[in-house]
Amino acid sequence: MPTESDTHYDPSLGNKFIFVTGGVMSGLGKGITAASTGRLLKNAGFDVTAVKIDPYLNVDAGTMNPYQHGEVYVLEDGGEVDLDLGNYERFLDIDMTSDHNITTGKTYQHVIEQERAGDYLGKTVQIIPHITDDIKRRIREAAEGTDVCIIEVGGTVGDIEGMPYLEALRQFAHEEPEENVLFTHVTLVPYSKNGEQKTKPTQHSVKEVRSIGLQPDIIVGRCEDRLDPETKEKIALFCDIPTEAVFSNPDVEDVYHVPLMVEEEGLDQYVLEHFGLADEALPEGERANQWREIVTTEKEGTVDVALVGKYDLEDAYMSIHESLKHAGFEVGVDVDVHWVPADELADGHEGQLEGMDGVIVPGGFGMRGSEGKIEAVRYARENDVPFLGLCLGFQMAVVEYARNVLGLEGAHSAEMVEDTPHPVIDILPEQYEVEDMGGTMRLGEHTTVIEPETLAYDLYGDTSCSERHRHRYEVNPEYFDAFEGEPLVFSGTAGNRMEILELETHPYFVGTQFHPEYTSRPGQPSPPFLGLVEAVLERSEADDAETADADADTDAETEVTH
Repeated sequence: MPTESDTHYDPSLGNKFIFVTGGVMSGLGKGITAASTGRLLKNAGFDVTAVKIDPYLNVDAGTMNPYQHGEVYVLEDGGEVDLDLGNYERFLDIDMTSDHNITTGKTYQHVIEQERAGDYLGKTVQIIPHITDDIKRRIREAAEGTDVCIIEVGGTVGDIEGMPYLEALRQFAHEEPEENVLFTHVTLVPYSKNGEQKTKPTQHSVKEVRSIGLQPDIIVGRCEDRLDPETKEKIALFCDIPTEAVFSNPDVEDVYHVPLMVEEEGLDQYVLEHFGLADEALPEGERANQWREIVTTEKEGTVDVALVGKYDLEDAYMSIHESLKHAGFEVGVDVDVHWVPADELADGHEGQLEGMDGVIVPGGFGMRGSEGKIEAVRYARENDVPFLGLCLGFQMAVVEYARNVLGLEGAHSAEMVEDTPHPVIDILPEQYEVEDMGGTMRLGEHTTVIEPETLAYDLYGDTSCSERHRHRYEVNPEYFDAFEGEPLVFSGTAGNRMEILELETHPYFVGTQFHPEYTSRPGQPSPPFLGLVEAVLERSEADDAETADADADTDAETEVTH
């Protein structure tokens, strides 16, 4: 990857801003398009960051239902944000902060607090200029210290929630030098029944954008296939941009191939020329190529991993899916993730886990599905199936072990069963007096001390690790003695908090109170996930060797008989 010394960028040229909007419908892939653009600019030697604008009234994504918005992604500073920021961190290989996520709730809250403090000196506080000024301030502050800032506006053009942001963008373009601002509009190009690519939705969407005072510099057409030349020409003609400013973003097998696809179309070169940075960029032969090497690695074989959760929606566990993919890149295998509803396992549907090479029990909150998760842990433990428990999955592994190995009947988490006779998972005493529920959450990056000569030490290669947290309950200190001396070991701690567990007598049985999936990157897979996939492969190789030995013994016996 390019380092600071690689860049040819002249800071006197000022920040460059790429605004990404979307039309026709949501979920088109604005975030992946924006992240892919950023990846290519980073390959060319520029320092790139990103901002995600979410027009909802929530201050952050912390209280949102995963069914509606996908996973809540946690940043290093503890910010609970939209999953798109996870894509930016993975594609750009950067650590972002809460300042890189702008929400309507956050903006209005700040402006109202200023009004209450008398900062506006009796002025009438309005959307324009006070809200729009605050939006522009946040964008500029997030961009400080970087060469290029990519700003994705959530939702679609025409949404009433997004109007203040589009107005802020219009003002922003008026205030900045023309060569420092670029507008990218992502839109749907569907097929008609006769197989023709239709441009009318794009035309209407761009008309809407232009009515607000914004003129797209680039249009990216999302379609099943590449845009036909005549489709590009038609879009260019009716949307008043050069034909070479219309790009395809077709469906691909893996989102990590999107940067390669838009690079072939010349998107990065067009952006560089628009900004006057073509001469500042690294020559094409010197640009970082590690991304292409990682995501196009030939795979040999497939491993099957069961994900036992409560939300039947891939986006609800986006970072887990991506972390398994990163581990697969590293060892050269495809990882097929099989959804297993935790609710059903509580009734003994263990057959859904049979044939799985590994089992993951993810995080979550609430009682629903907890008994099924406990059953999944038991199955993996008793059948020597490589297992990884994350946050709540870690806690359910503690509960399962307390019940079925230590004999603590009725053991549970106090979150699930308040009057459990054995609250092996509970709020720590220092949290009892905290009235605000949010005040008891442990969020963001914290350091875990790792015991030497443990599996955790082998995974991280160090006596400490820093990972991101999002939880409220902990292993109850009153039960530490009950676990002492048992095969289950707490190999990672943070004071009186248990952070990593492992089972010494098992091929791979690991639980983490933190969420290692949030820091996994292509080329830098999360250690617990990489360990899981490697353990699956080792177990498979051992099984193959055992089968080969058995076949050889059978052949030998047959020869003797004859």
